[in-house]
Amino acid sequence: MPVYSMTGYASGQNGPVGSHSEAEARPSAAGRLGVEIRSVNSRFLDLTFKLPEELRQHETALRELLTGKLKRGKVEVRAAIENTAQGGIAEPSVKLLQRLNGVQDGIKAWLPGARELSVADVLRLAGGDGTTRGDWGSDLLDVAGKALEALMSARQREGARLAKMLEAHLAQLRTLVEQAGPLIPQLVEQQRARFLERWQEAMGLTGGTLPEAAQDRALNEATAFAIRIDVAEELTRLNSHLDEIERLLKKGGEIGKRLDFLIQELHREANTLGSKSAALELTRIGVDMKVLIEQMREQVQNIE
Repeated sequence: MPVYSMTGYASGQNGPVGSHSEAEARPSAAGRLGVEIRSVNSRFLDLTFKLPEELRQHETALRELLTGKLKRGKVEVRAAIENTAQGGIAEPSVKLLQRLNGVQDGIKAWLPGARELSVADVLRLAGGDGTTRGDWGSDLLDVAGKALEALMSARQREGARLAKMLEAHLAQLRTLVEQAGPLIPQLVEQQRARFLERWQEAMGLTGGTLPEAAQDRALNEATAFAIRIDVAEELTRLNSHLDEIERLLKKGGEIGKRLDFLIQELHREANTLGSKSAALELTRIGVDMKVLIEQMREQVQNIE
C-alpha cells in the first residue's frame, strides 16, 4: 500500500445543470456546482463542511463518502452553486409569479400597510425557488467523489515524497550507528591505559612492574568504566527501530501513529547515547542523530 500524507488539496465541478422540475417552463435555469477539499495534519479525522443551505441535507452522505477513504487529518469541504443562467439572472416561472402574487395578496389582507413586491424582490425570491436548484444530491456526491479521488492522489504523491526523505534519513542514521559501534572498545582500552599510568605514578613506579593487586584494581576500574559507557544495547535498539520504520514505509497504509511512536523511541535512545558519551566524537554522533530524528519527526507528523 502507498504511504499517504495528510496534507492535500483538490477541487472539482460539474457542467451546467438544468433544474429537474419545470425545465421546459424555465429553459434558462442552470447552475454549476463546485466542490473544494483541503486537508492538513491532525491526530484524528476532523471533518468540517461549509455548504450552502440547499446542500446541507447531503452532509451525512458526504461524511460517509469521506470517512470511507480518509482515516486521519483535519479536512474542510466547501461547496458552492454558481448560477449560470443567461445574463446571470434566473427568469421566474409563471407558476412562481402566481404563487408570489397570491402570497402578497394574503399578506396585504392582514397587513394593509405592507409595501408591494418590487422587481428586485421577485428576482431575489426566485433565486430561492427550489425548481431552479433542483435536487443536487447526485451531482454533489459525483463531484465530491471525483474531488476526493484527486485529493487521495495528491496525498499519495506527497506521501511518497515524505517516505523518500525518511528513507534518506534512515540511511544517515545507520551510518552514524556504524560509526559509534567501534568507538566503545577503543575508549575502554584508552581508559584502562590511563588507569595503569595513574597507578604507576601514585606508587612511584617508573618502569617497574605493577603489583598484581594494582593491576587488578586498574582492570576493575576499566571494567566499571566500560559498563558505564557501554551503549551496545542502545545501538542495538536503534538498529531495531530503524528496521521497523523501514518495514512500515514499505508496508504503507495507516502507519503515521506507529511511526510517531518509533520516532519517540529513537529520540530516547539517542539521548541515552549522548548521556553516556565519554568522547567528543561520540558526543558529535549523538547530536547528529538527534538532529536527523527531529527532522524525521516533522515529516512523520504529516503521514496518515
